[in-house]
Amino acid sequence: MRVEKPRQRASKSNSRASSRATSNLASSPLEPIYRSRTSRSRSSSSFVPYSPVATPYARVWACMEDGDPGPGHVSSESVVMNLNKSYKAYFKNLKEPSDKSFEPEKCPVVEMEYPNTGATEKFLLLAPKDKDHYNPIMDLEKTLYTIVDHYLTPSQRELIGSVPNELLTEAVSPPPSPSPSPPNSRISNSSSRSSSMSSLTSLESSSDNSRPRVNYCRAVQRAINTKDGPLLVRTLDVINTILRSFKYPKLPSDIFEPAPPNALKQAVETWGSLPPKRCVGPNIARLRDYKAFSSNVYGELNPNLVEEIVSTTKLKEGSLFMDLGSGVGNVVVQAALQTGCKSFGVELSEGPAQVARVMKEQFKIRCRMWGVACGEIELEEGDMLESKRVAELIPQADVVLVDNKVFEEKLNEALRPKFLDLKEGAIVISLKPFVSSLNGLNARVTERNVDDISAIFDVTERPYYPGSVSWGNGGGSYYLHRVDRVGYAEIRQKFENTTRGRRSAASAKYVPSRNTDESDWFGQ
Repeated sequence: MRVEKPRQRASKSNSRASSRATSNLASSPLEPIYRSRTSRSRSSSSFVPYSPVATPYARVWACMEDGDPGPGHVSSESVVMNLNKSYKAYFKNLKEPSDKSFEPEKCPVVEMEYPNTGATEKFLLLAPKDKDHYNPIMDLEKTLYTIVDHYLTPSQRELIGSVPNELLTEAVSPPPSPSPSPPNSRISNSSSRSSSMSSLTSLESSSDNSRPRVNYCRAVQRAINTKDGPLLVRTLDVINTILRSFKYPKLPSDIFEPAPPNALKQAVETWGSLPPKRCVGPNIARLRDYKAFSSNVYGELNPNLVEEIVSTTKLKEGSLFMDLGSGVGNVVVQAALQTGCKSFGVELSEGPAQVARVMKEQFKIRCRMWGVACGEIELEEGDMLESKRVAELIPQADVVLVDNKVFEEKLNEALRPKFLDLKEGAIVISLKPFVSSLNGLNARVTERNVDDISAIFDVTERPYYPGSVSWGNGGGSYYLHRVDRVGYAEIRQKFENTTRGRRSAASAKYVPSRNTDESDWFGQ
């Protein structure tokens, strides 16, 4: 009679009666048991961000070292020199067509000041023959814009100029004048040309504070759009002079007074993040040696998706991030830079693993050049299933990433038992869910899956959008599996309280995690 009574009420429109009927059905021996409505949702249609209780912390951004890159630095110049046949001339002298100084055999080069003390980099002014290859001119331009946007105060920015808006007409169809006009200027192109060039000349020889307000960022962009080599060289000379005045301020007259600090390096302490630089391009051939349709196919998450994952999982200094199948190490590096956490990556394929080792060393050098501190990075070449280091670290991990989009099912199955060693609240991110087909994303508990490994996970599906991954132009989904043994234990207890549950529990068999007893598996 108690079972029939709710069924009669369920037919009514009253919402309270309907809710009671649903509650009774959830505990009925004839139905699977779901997570309680009052607990964290497993629904794939919505996402409740995981908010662990943590003590406040302050991200330490500025590094203590100087920025001299040293002899091991793989500079932009050296990359292009090693691939010289893949590059062609881009700039020319508009006033002297016979000038061959910007041809590849002349190795036209410019130097750029970086924020940290002693840090500079040389760029060859050549363009790649293949538009998908590394472009040193674009790198030079973006480096300048990053410094202006993230390191300069408003008053300092006035001396160099603001970063051009890509929607400006000059960026699409540059005017015939090879020189920039001052901001908000209404003078003609002819007078603008003479005025701007005189401004460049006067600034180079001026040592006082009455410098003309010329947008030198716009001048760089104009020089690139019009392929005016001499203009780019002159403009960068002026910009470097200004940047050096910030990095190496005038010493005080009193020798006992401390030297003023590098203003650009100090700026690091005031901002939030800096987009990581990537160095896959020159080593791309090493990534092609894989077996098609195998678990070793190379693919990577793009920085925008990694940034979202890092933010969603609330990684921070003191956290441990693990990437199982880390490829060239981009995600490992970005997590360490973005949050200061400790990052570990393991990769089986020799080519990507070799690129990752180079990436790690060059990344550390570039962090010093930018004056930025990052978290500890550890990389391993080997099988994630056999790695002793993976076994040591996974119980400490806060977030584990598995880019298993192309993993064979047997590899996904082999990984699942390792997750039993994860601590409560740890999160596994994957491109395909690790829950079995029996319980799905809603993780209903039946007599067939009550002892399934994946039942400890609280699973949420999230979308990613076009441009988020390297292997396709479309969107898709990724999955957050949060370890919730306490919630699972409650569900299991409810299941065992039912007639079917008691019958199932009497014959159920499962294998708990290695080196842990049953009580530990349930978080008791």
